[in-house]
Amino acid sequence: MYRPKDIIETIAANLRQTRNPFGIPNALVNRWWVDSDLPYTGDTLLFTGMMYQFIPYIEASTRVLEQYEDTPWADYLRYARYVPGIVSGLGLALVTPGREKRKFNRILHDIVRILKASKVDFFYDPQLDQYSGVLPYDLGDQKTFVRHARWVANRLQSAGIKRLITVDPHTTYALKELYPKYTGSRFEVSPYFEKIDLPEAESTRTVTLHDPCFYGRYLGLSDVPEEKLARLGVTCRPVPQSGAFTHCCGGPAESISPRLAGEIGGRRMAQLETTGAPLVAMCPICLGNLRKTGAEVADLSSVIADAMA
Repeated sequence: MYRPKDIIETIAANLRQTRNPFGIPNALVNRWWVDSDLPYTGDTLLFTGMMYQFIPYIEASTRVLEQYEDTPWADYLRYARYVPGIVSGLGLALVTPGREKRKFNRILHDIVRILKASKVDFFYDPQLDQYSGVLPYDLGDQKTFVRHARWVANRLQSAGIKRLITVDPHTTYALKELYPKYTGSRFEVSPYFEKIDLPEAESTRTVTLHDPCFYGRYLGLSDVPEEKLARLGVTCRPVPQSGAFTHCCGGPAESISPRLAGEIGGRRMAQLETTGAPLVAMCPICLGNLRKTGAEVADLSSVIADAMA
């Protein structure tokens, strides 16, 4: 396990310098919208929070952390915060495979397809779409979180944004629960699956849905995706450890201990695999960490987009 202080201080330094926990300029991370025909102005902003875009970089950095965890080399991480964030960030960007970036970008394209098919009125502005800052909060660095969250909230308010459509549970929780508490800024926040309004369809597909902690335990939204899938003819096999009693995928621990995250993910996979049905996640962190166990896991948006076809 790495010293949490070293990880926290490195993330805090990167956020101060680049507004990104990895130090990678947003212009490099957030490319999914290029060549898309998305409206640039409107009343409701699609806010990705960069979480799906970050997963390829998280996986690349975790592979490095895995190699040196619990070795003498781990102690050198304390000096990482002294390296300019943009330098380490550009290095990470160079070693992250392009195919992985494209894979997670396709998930965002599927979400856009779903929203358009549901006739949802929304727009996208990459200058307003920023990281929420939720990781420092999860790691106990409230000061860094509040400073970053205020910056994000001020940008949104200055642009007159009142309504947001989110795509992941971490960003949803931050904007819906933490921003009002710590910044005083309130927005009408809806995860994209709440907006789905598609014609009923017939399907023989059965899946196992993993509830992320923020949707299941803290936001009480676990029943909504299942209802939307049922209208499309997709049946969800019951999992005892779901909803308010869902179990963690282990992903939030991977910055401190990739080994521990893998152990927790393996235990969660053992629970999910008892259903015998293909696995579906609705969180980019869960998707990435559960896949590390060797299992094949689809994203909720991909299942919905397939059912639309």
